Amino acid sequence: MKKLARVQLLAAILVAFASGLVFASGFDLTRISWAQSKVAPAPKPTPQEVKPLEETGQAFEAIAEHVTPAVVSITAEQLEVRRSTPRRNLPPGMEDFFRQFDNQDPQPRSGTGSGFIVSKDGYILTNNHVVADADRVTVRLLDNRTFPAKVVGRDPTTDVALIKVDANDLPTVSIGDDRVSRVGQWVVAIGNPLGLDFTVTAGIISAKGRSQLNLPGRDKYAIQDFIQTDAAINPGNSGGPLVNIHGEVIGINSAIASATGFNAGYGFAIPITLAKTVMEDIRAYGKVRRAVLGVQIAEVEPADARAAGLKEIRGAKVQSFDPDPEDSPARRAGLEVGDIIITAAGQKVNRVSELQRVIRGFKPGETVDIEVMRFREKKSFKVHLGEPVPDSNQVASASNRGGVAPAGSGEHSYDRLGITVQPVPEEVVSARQVDDQYRRGLLVTAVNTRGPAYRELAANQDIILRTLNPVRKDIKSAADLEDVVRTLKRGDTLTLLVYTMGLSTRVVTLEIN
Repeated sequence: MKKLARVQLLAAILVAFASGLVFASGFDLTRISWAQSKVAPAPKPTPQEVKPLEETGQAFEAIAEHVTPAVVSITAEQLEVRRSTPRRNLPPGMEDFFRQFDNQDPQPRSGTGSGFIVSKDGYILTNNHVVADADRVTVRLLDNRTFPAKVVGRDPTTDVALIKVDANDLPTVSIGDDRVSRVGQWVVAIGNPLGLDFTVTAGIISAKGRSQLNLPGRDKYAIQDFIQTDAAINPGNSGGPLVNIHGEVIGINSAIASATGFNAGYGFAIPITLAKTVMEDIRAYGKVRRAVLGVQIAEVEPADARAAGLKEIRGAKVQSFDPDPEDSPARRAGLEVGDIIITAAGQKVNRVSELQRVIRGFKPGETVDIEVMRFREKKSFKVHLGEPVPDSNQVASASNRGGVAPAGSGEHSYDRLGITVQPVPEEVVSARQVDDQYRRGLLVTAVNTRGPAYRELAANQDIILRTLNPVRKDIKSAADLEDVVRTLKRGDTLTLLVYTMGLSTRVVTLEIN
C-alpha cells in the first residue's frame, strides 16, 4: 500500500509540473527549447551589395590584363674579377707573384628588378638602383621575348633611370597624374618580386609626400617625395609600376620599410610626375637639368613654428647653404639660416617634399618667388635658381657621429637648456679636422635627458656657433651664450645654429622649461 501511495504521489507531482509549464507558456513566462541552439543562416547578399565588389574585382582584372604586358623583368649584370688566391698577410713583394694565379675571367654578378614600357619604340622607366653600374642589362617581356637594353640615362638623386630596347610596336602603359590621387584610394603594384615574375598585388595609398626615409646611396640633393602604399612590395619589385584603379601609372615602386628586407606593409613609390620630368630631360638633354635653391632644409618642429610666429606647424626650415655659402642662390638672394620657407612660386609650403615638388618644376637660370618667416617677420625674395654641384670626396661615416668626451677645461652648464658646453679643444679640432669657421663656437659635452636639448643636441658632436633668436649673436665663449640665456623666461624659444662635426650645420630650436 505504501509503495502504491508513493507511485501515486510521484505521478501527481509530474502532472502538476507539466501543467505548470503549460500554464506558464500560455502567459509567455517561459520557453521550451532544445539544449543546442540553431544558428540562422546568413542572409544572401543583395545584388546592390554585391555590385560594388564585383566592379572592384573587375577593375583589378582589367588592370592585370591590360597593364602587365607592358611590365618587364630586368636582369642587370656587373662583371667583376674574382681572386682565386687569398692575399692576407703576404710578405712584402709577394703581391705581384700571386697575381699571376688570379682568375682573370670576368664572373658576372646579377640582380633583378622591374620596369615598364612608356613608348612603343622601346623606352622603359625603372629605378636607378636597378641598373646602376651594370655592364649588361637584359629585358624580358610577359610573352617571354628577351632584348638587350642600353642605359640611356639615370639620376641617383631621384632614383629614376631610362633604358631602351631595340624593338617596335611594344605594349605601353598609360601615364596618370599622382597629384590628383588621394590617400585611401586603391592601387595595384606589378613587378617581379623574389623571382616570381609578373606578380600583381593590391592595396591603398597609405600616405603622400612621405620623406625622411634615410635611404642608402642618396646624395644631399636627393628628392624624397614618396607615395606610401600597403600593396605588397618585395625585392624585385623595384622599378615596377604603381597603378591606380583606372589602370594609369602614378608611381615607380622603389623602396620598402622593413627590418628584414622583405614586405612589412610599407612600400614607397616615386611619383610619376617626377619620373616623367626626369625622363623628358634625359631624352632632350642627355642629363637631368635640375634647379636648386642652394640650401639644406629640414621639417619644421613645433618650437620652430612658435619661434617664427607661425600659427601652423608647417614650412621648410633653412639649415645651411650649399655647396659654398657664397655660391648659394638663396644666400645671394638674401635668405638666412633659420628662415622658414612658407611659400614658393605662390604655392603654400607645408613640408620639405612640397617645396622640392615646386622647385623641380623650374629650370636652372629661372627665378622663383620665395616667402619666409624670419622670427615673426615675413620677408619676400626672388631667387635666381642654380644647378647642383657634385659632392666632394669627403664622406661622413656613421663613426664620425660618436666619440669620447674630450678632456678639457672651462666647462659651463646651463640647467635651463639642459646642456654642458666648453670651448672646442685643440685635440678635437685635430682629430675631427674641424674647419676654422666652426672651431670658435662651444662644444656640447653633455646633454641632460630631462632638459629641452635632449634629442635635439648631441654631446661631443655638436658645436654651437650662433644664436638666431631672440637675438642674432655669434657664440665664441660661455659668456656670450650666458648673455642670451639670462634674458629668457619659461616658455620662450631659443634658436641656435649648430655644426655637427663631420656633417653640416643645422638649425635647432629649444623651448625653455
